[in-house]
Amino acid sequence: MNPGTLYLIPTPLGAGDIAQVIPIAVRQLVAGLGHYIVEHPKTARQFLKQIDCALPLQEIKMQVLDEHTRSEDFINLLAPLLAGNDMGLLSEAGCPAIADPGAELVRIAHKKNIRVVPLVGPSSILLALMASGLNGQRFMFHGYLPVEHDKRLIKIAELEKESMTRDQTQIFIETPYRNQRLFEALVQACRDGTNLCIASDITLASEHIATRTMKEWKHVLPDINRKPTIFLLHG
Repeated sequence: MNPGTLYLIPTPLGAGDIAQVIPIAVRQLVAGLGHYIVEHPKTARQFLKQIDCALPLQEIKMQVLDEHTRSEDFINLLAPLLAGNDMGLLSEAGCPAIADPGAELVRIAHKKNIRVVPLVGPSSILLALMASGLNGQRFMFHGYLPVEHDKRLIKIAELEKESMTRDQTQIFIETPYRNQRLFEALVQACRDGTNLCIASDITLASEHIATRTMKEWKHVLPDINRKPTIFLLHG
């Protein structure tokens, strides 16, 4: 028996009209799947309800993949695929396997000769880069920077130097309630001429994206408290 196909399903980045961010062809394909690997079943069901699934929600089979999933359990998650069933991988928000525990699962799927199909939808990282005006030819995503203040300042200085040396855009994120502290550290650590783009609530009605020099940011207080935000730095 041939294995099924693993579909990597993007989800909205927040509340709003799903038709604005997930193409109809993707919604139609996802609506027919009966097996899923999800981060949180509750929010996964909310998403599936929005796309009007062909199957009743109580009949859809879900397995959980999150930061607590052990590596030795990954192969068990793929069992429905190996039995010939198509399956969807859902991240909590945005694109699966990008800053997400699904990456290891996808790698194992390739080893098992399972077809992997990425579906079209919003990636906050790429959308922020597109809108930043910073270098989109050379860029690096770093995930989270250190939380401890002194280590964070050192890391920011390293990223700024690397950006200047390589003409490379540095991209990173923070837990939303710590956004303001990260912004303050960036203004403290970076040169006045370094560019910083702050992209918040991407694809939502409250979306705000702005690129300024650090000198200019010293006179502007961005409204980023508890808002999902992407930070992009270019020296």
